[in-house]
Amino acid sequence: MADQFNQPLGGNDMPRFGGPATMMRLPSQQGAAGLDACFVGVPFDIGTSNRAGTRHGPRQIRAESCLLRPYNMTTRAAPFDSLQVADIGDVPVNPFNLLDAVRIIEEHFDTIVADGCKPLTLGGDHTITLPILRAMKKKYGPVGLVHVDAHADINDSMFGERIAHGTPFRRCVEEGLIDGQRTVQIGLRGSGYTAEDFDWPVSQGFRVVLASDCWNKSLAPLMEEVREKVRGGPVYVSFDIDGLDPAFAPGTGTPEIGGLTSAQGQEILRGCRGLDIVGGDLVEVSPPYDPSGNTALVGANMLFEMLCVLPGVAYRD
Repeated sequence: MADQFNQPLGGNDMPRFGGPATMMRLPSQQGAAGLDACFVGVPFDIGTSNRAGTRHGPRQIRAESCLLRPYNMTTRAAPFDSLQVADIGDVPVNPFNLLDAVRIIEEHFDTIVADGCKPLTLGGDHTITLPILRAMKKKYGPVGLVHVDAHADINDSMFGERIAHGTPFRRCVEEGLIDGQRTVQIGLRGSGYTAEDFDWPVSQGFRVVLASDCWNKSLAPLMEEVREKVRGGPVYVSFDIDGLDPAFAPGTGTPEIGGLTSAQGQEILRGCRGLDIVGGDLVEVSPPYDPSGNTALVGANMLFEMLCVLPGVAYRD
């Protein structure tokens, strides 16, 4: 059965330091036609407010993903037994004009979504989630959201600009891209300017889970509650790597101490199994601050976990 679907290039067929520089060393193709899911890069960082470098994120995540194998030993998910998946390359963003880049991203994802493919996106800073969800709305209407992050990203503006990596989810609410009653934010923490930073999402119906509420415990029980909150329609997953503690993911633009562990990140994504996931992103990996490659490696693994919970994935039970 597996030979009907694209397979990652195995480490016994080509050493892991060789082969194609694609996500999981999968075949590449132009466009999403014929695919159930795709990996797509958005090399973009002109929406960042502190440390730049996430434009290099997709390339580094792909490089570290060569360590991944096609079968999830813990969950027994075997996505390449039942889904046709490929790497469709990068969105050709305009690196000199943020608003034009946002337009380009939206139009690119319009095509992906129209083809019925579920995109898993390698960011890029968190600005990119806004145009992706604009494209999602055209096919699915407002979606539920599972959002992992140290920050709520609901600023009204940043330096007078309404679109940046700290504003996407306020714009998403205003534009009706997400259903606030089916939205959960996990991992929020750190310092802020006002209590509204965390209170505004609650006023919109979001479930907000602070990182401190996750310390020293499994998040499997929490994810039972999350599934009840967001089920009942299409769901999008947005995972900012700074949701994890910088001990696990230091290579990011706005690190905050006291974050989630990498194992808790896996628990969150594995807990999305059974939801109608229509896409996801992994954002804010900044290779210039990740000399060991560990942050990109964590990001690649989180994207694999997203793939493993897409509808239609086979499980070798």
